[in-house]
Amino acid sequence: MEQENGYTGKIPIFHGLIYDHPNMSSHITELVGNTPLLDLPVTSKNRWRLKLKMEKFNPGGSMKDRMARNMILQAEKDGKLVAGGTIIESSSGNTAIGLAMTAAERGYRFIAVVDHHASKGKIALIQAYGAEVRFIDSSRYAEDEVAVREREILAEKLSRDIPNAVFMQQADNSANAEAYYQTLGNELIEQTRGDITALIGSVGTGGSLCGTARRLKEYNHRIEVIGVEPKGSVIFGPPAHAYYQSGTGSPGNVSIGKNVRYDLIDKGEKVGDAEAFLMARALARKRGILIGGAAGGVLYIALKHLAQKTGEGVMVAIMAEGGEQCLATVHDDTWMQEKGFLNQDTQEEIDILLTKPESV
Repeated sequence: MEQENGYTGKIPIFHGLIYDHPNMSSHITELVGNTPLLDLPVTSKNRWRLKLKMEKFNPGGSMKDRMARNMILQAEKDGKLVAGGTIIESSSGNTAIGLAMTAAERGYRFIAVVDHHASKGKIALIQAYGAEVRFIDSSRYAEDEVAVREREILAEKLSRDIPNAVFMQQADNSANAEAYYQTLGNELIEQTRGDITALIGSVGTGGSLCGTARRLKEYNHRIEVIGVEPKGSVIFGPPAHAYYQSGTGSPGNVSIGKNVRYDLIDKGEKVGDAEAFLMARALARKRGILIGGAAGGVLYIALKHLAQKTGEGVMVAIMAEGGEQCLATVHDDTWMQEKGFLNQDTQEEIDILLTKPESV
C-alpha cells in the first residue's frame, strides 16, 4: 500500500551479475550496485541536465566493488579459484578494498600489492578486512609517480610462488568490464528512464567506462561517451609525466589494458591535478557532496562540456568514489598549499561552473 510520502516499500531490482535484492540481504556483496543518481543543478544557457552516479554508496566505498566481486565469481566459475585459495592483485586502493571485502565474505586469503600512491586510509581499510598488504620498493619514484609495472611484477611472482593463487590482472580481465555491462549500464537506463544522452567517466583499466558504454550503446548508439584521464596519463596520447590523481589513468611505462576500447569512447579528455582537486573541494563546500580527486576531474570536464553544448539532453557523470579517503590530501588545505594546487584563477573558474540556478 502506497504511503502518503509516495514510498511503496519496493526497491529497484536489476538483473544480471548483481543479486536481486530481497528486503534483507545475507551477504554484504548483495548490496553492491543500485547506487543513487543525484541531480546537480547548475547554471547553463542550454537545457542540458547533469546527474551524478554516486558510486561511493557501494559497501566498499567505490565503483570498484562491482568488478572486484565479479572477477572473484568468474574465477570461481572457471575453476581458477578454489576453496582455500589466495587472491592477488596490484591496486592503488579501491580495487583492493573491493577484493578484500569480497574475499573476506567468501573465505579467501587476499594479498594486495601496492605502492606509495595508495593512501594511508585505503591501506587501513584493506587491512581491516583481514587482507595482507605488500609494498613494492618505491624509493626511486617521486611522490606523484605511480609504480604500476613494479606492482604487477611482484603480483605475478606471488601468484607463481603461492599454491592455489590467482592474480586477477584487472586491466586485462574481461570480468572487469562485464560487471559494468551487466549492472551499471542497466541501472543508468532504468534510472534515467532511457533519457540518457551522454556518459562521462574516468578511464584507468577501462573496464568501468567501456563496460558501461557497451551496454548503453546497445540501447542507443547515439549516446555520447566521454573518457577522462589525468594529464600525464597516456591512454589518449602523450606526453607522459607524473600525476597525483589516484585510481585512474595509465603511466607511460605500462601497456594500456585490454579493457580500454577506443571504439566505445567518442571523446578523450585530460584534466590536471589542480582542476580535479579544486573541483572536488568546491563540490563539498558548496553542495555538501564529498568526492575523491579523480571524480573531481570528471566533474570538471563534465561542466566544461555542458557549458559548450546546445539544445537539451541528460549527461551522467560517474563519481567513482567518495572523498573520505582523501581527507589528508585533496581535502586538506595544508597539503594542497604544499603541492601548489591552490590556484586562484582555477578556483574562480570552478566557482562559476558550479553556480546554482536562481530557482534552486
